[in-house]
Amino acid sequence: MAVAMATFTVNDSFMKSVTLVLPLSQAIVIRGVMTLVALLILARVMKISTLVIPANDRRLLGWRTLAELGATITFLLALRQMPLANLSAILQSLPLAVTLGAAIALREPVGWRRMTAIAVGFGGVMLIVRPGTEGFNIWSVLAIISVAFVVVRDLTTRQFSHGLPSVTIAIYTSLAVTMMGLAGLAIEDWTVVTPHVFAMLAGASAMLIMGYLFIVKAMRVGDVAIVAPFRYSALIWAILLGWLVFDDFPKAITLLGAAIVVATGLYTYVREHQLQRRIAATKASMTGTATPDR
Repeated sequence: MAVAMATFTVNDSFMKSVTLVLPLSQAIVIRGVMTLVALLILARVMKISTLVIPANDRRLLGWRTLAELGATITFLLALRQMPLANLSAILQSLPLAVTLGAAIALREPVGWRRMTAIAVGFGGVMLIVRPGTEGFNIWSVLAIISVAFVVVRDLTTRQFSHGLPSVTIAIYTSLAVTMMGLAGLAIEDWTVVTPHVFAMLAGASAMLIMGYLFIVKAMRVGDVAIVAPFRYSALIWAILLGWLVFDDFPKAITLLGAAIVVATGLYTYVREHQLQRRIAATKASMTGTATPDR
C-alpha cells in the first residue's frame, strides 16, 4: 500500500509538470492510450478471456465511469493550479467521506463516535482550504468536488459482482477517460510533444499501472484494517515531491488541517475494525465456531 501511494503521487507529479506545458486533454489522451494498452496486456497475462460485463453490473459500471470522469477532470484541473501537498491533504478526507456516503446512500450504520470523527475531519479540510481567505479559490472547490466524485465511484465499486475482474473495470474506465480527453481536443489544439514531455507521460502511465497493481494486491491479500491506513503515506510523498520538484512547502495551518484529517481517518479505521471484530465474534458465538485471534 505504501508503494502504491508513492507511485500514485509520482504520477501526480509527472502530470502536474506535463499540464504546465501541454493542453490537459492532450495529456489525458496520451497517458490514457499508454495505460489502456498496458491494461489490455495485463488482462491477457492474467488470462481474462472476455471483457463482457454481466448484465447486472452494466448500470453500476455506467455510474462508476461517470464518477471516474468527473473525478479525473476536477482532480487534474485542481492539480495544475494547486500545490501538490495541499491537494493531497484534501484527498486524505476520502475515507471519512466514503464512510459518510455509505451511511447516507447505503444506509450502513455509523455511530456517534465515527460521525463526530467525520465532522472533526472535515473541519481539518476547512483549515486546508480556508474559506474566506486568498488561498480559497475555484481550484480548492474543484478538489473537494473531486473527493465527492471519488466517493460515488468507490461506493459503486463496492456493489459489483465478486466475479468481475478488477482489470476489466479498469480497462473500461481507462477507455472512457481517454475518450473524454479526445472530446476535449475539440476545444484545445494539439501541440508538439517533446521527448522530455513524452518521457514524463510514459512515466506517469507506468506509475499509474504500478500503483494499480500494488493497491489491488494489498487490498486482496492484506488485512484491510491494517493495510488501509497506509493510504495516508501519500501525504508524506506529496509534501516531499511538492517541495523538491515544485518548491512548494505547505503552511503550518495546512499541516495542522492535514494532521486532523489523518488522525480522524485513522480513528475511523480503528473503530470500524473494532466493530467488525465484535460482529464476527457475535456470529461465531451463535454458530459455535471460533474466530482467529489477530
